[in-house]
Amino acid sequence: MSAPTWRAVAARAASLLLRYPDGEVMAALPVLRAALDELPAAVADPLREVVAYREGTDPGQLRSTYVELFDFRRRCCLHLTYYTCGDTRKRGEALVGFTAAYKSAGLEVVDGELPDFLPAVLDLSAADDGGWRLLRDNRVGLDLLVEALGRETSVYRQAVAAVREMLPPAGPADLAAAARLARSGPPVEQVGLEPFGLVDTTTSLGGRR
Repeated sequence: MSAPTWRAVAARAASLLLRYPDGEVMAALPVLRAALDELPAAVADPLREVVAYREGTDPGQLRSTYVELFDFRRRCCLHLTYYTCGDTRKRGEALVGFTAAYKSAGLEVVDGELPDFLPAVLDLSAADDGGWRLLRDNRVGLDLLVEALGRETSVYRQAVAAVREMLPPAGPADLAAAARLARSGPPVEQVGLEPFGLVDTTTSLGGRR
C-alpha cells in the first residue's frame, strides 16, 4: 500500500475511533480492525488499542464515558482551534480557514459540528491534502490533547497519538507554544460563534450524535 493510500486509511480509522460510539460507528469496527493490518505498526498498534477497548466495553458505558470525557472536560476538547484561540473572536477567524479547506475539497458547510472537529478534519485528510495541512498547522492542539488524555488515562490518547505519528515532528516553536498553553490554558473571551458543520455532497463528516 502506497504512503498516500495508507495515510488515508489511517485517517479514516482514527476519525471513526474518535467519534461518538453510536451503532453505525460500532458496526464498522470489524472492517476497521482488518484495515489496520495494512498500516505501519507505529500507526496501527495504537489504533488497535482503541478498537479492542470499544469491542470489549459495554456500549452504554462506552457512550457515557465518551460524553463525560469529550463534552465535559474542556482540556479534552476535540475542536482544534479551541486550544490556541479559546472562545474568542480569533477563533471565528480561524474557523473561516477550516471552512475554506472543506470548500476547496468539494465539501459544504452545514449546521452541525464546527469544521475544526478533529474526526471531521481527519475525514477531510483522507480525501484531500488540505486536511493534512490543517493538522500540521494545529499540531499544538494535538499535542495538548494527547497530554490531557494521558492525564485522564484514556485509551483515546492512542488514537490522537497515531495521528501525530503521521505528521512531521514538532518544531521548537510548537513545543514552546504547547508548553505556554499547558500552563495558562486557552484564551478566554466569551463571544457568540456562528454554528459551523460540514458535509460531503453525499456523506456527512460532521456531528457525532
